[in-house]
Amino acid sequence: MDEPTGKISGDTPGGGFGGPAVPATPAPEPANEHEQRRDRLIAALTLIAGIGLLLAMPFALQAGAAFFLPLTAAIVIAIALVPMLEWLERHRIPAPLAALTCVLMFLVAANVALASIVVPAAQWVRDLPNKIPQIQSNLKPLIEFYANLDEFVNKTLMNFAAAPVKQPVIAATPPRSLLDLFATSAPSAILEMFFGVLVIYFFLSGWTRLRRGAITSRSSFGGAMATARVIQDVVDDTSAYLGTITIINLTLGLIVAGALALMGMPTPLMWGGLVALLNYIPYFGPVIAAVLLAVGGLMSFPDIGTALLPAVVMIGAHLIEANVVTPLVVGHRLTINPILILISLSFWGWVWGTTGMLLAVPLLIIIQTVMNAAGKPDIAGFLFEHGTLVRDGTAMRFRRPGSRDQSG
Repeated sequence: MDEPTGKISGDTPGGGFGGPAVPATPAPEPANEHEQRRDRLIAALTLIAGIGLLLAMPFALQAGAAFFLPLTAAIVIAIALVPMLEWLERHRIPAPLAALTCVLMFLVAANVALASIVVPAAQWVRDLPNKIPQIQSNLKPLIEFYANLDEFVNKTLMNFAAAPVKQPVIAATPPRSLLDLFATSAPSAILEMFFGVLVIYFFLSGWTRLRRGAITSRSSFGGAMATARVIQDVVDDTSAYLGTITIINLTLGLIVAGALALMGMPTPLMWGGLVALLNYIPYFGPVIAAVLLAVGGLMSFPDIGTALLPAVVMIGAHLIEANVVTPLVVGHRLTINPILILISLSFWGWVWGTTGMLLAVPLLIIIQTVMNAAGKPDIAGFLFEHGTLVRDGTAMRFRRPGSRDQSG
């Protein structure tokens, strides 16, 4: 009995038994395959453009510091002042008057800080040449003790110890207020400060309209609620961090100033204000404050043990504040990864110097809050539609998760 020569139905176009074998035709290419390739090409180009923009941004910020620095600082300060503005508006104070009140209070605080820190610090700088013999006398035991460690260190320290006393340098009178600072600053600095103050005022005076417009411009209720939540989170986190850290730093500065006053250190309020200001810069600020206090102690006290005591007091107070007080007060809501803080400090310090380091943590909080609300981008999924590239022989092809790897 002859066996059937055809193929079972499904292997031939006609199906059935007994028919001649017909070669299988290739399956038609999906209609959206070209669209997928085009989307991936657009995604790749977008990624490349985004990387280029990210690499060029720091250089643009650095080159345009005269514009971007006061603008960024003003926006951060204005965001921190929003809770005060809203409190004044809830008490039936018009928005322009409330904004003006916030700006004036900030200027008064800045003027007090300038008068209590800059003026005495300028006097210390003028007295430094006259205090070099006392510093040499205090450091002489240390110089003699470490002289045999290394020849280069030995020569450097001995040159410093044997350096001739320089004549006092007559310095210009330091500014005693913001008005004096405006008068003695370069025209560009005056314009930058004035620009920053105007940005703070107009930002605060138009805050309610700005927030309402950002929320009502959303096309859906969910989008409006998400926008409102992001705005509120940015304001709450930034103002809470700056307000809490300001209170902690002021308390730390007052404690250090009180301890220095008991020790007989000249201008203790100036040193306390300097400690409070530098404590806004994590990690690096307290180290700089300790070094400056050590120099001030060497200029003020006759023996090295007493001279280094102000720096020891500051370091002890800072360790208690950083490891006990701040974690208890700030809590876990504003906890930030230390690596991110270091990256932000190095980046903004490189771009804008000391002012950038002061703004590093508030800017990190703002960026982190917005990114947490918007979601982190999935670059691989954006490019490959959440799939993987697998190698089949010599060709690369795209395989979706869950699909079988078929060859042929």
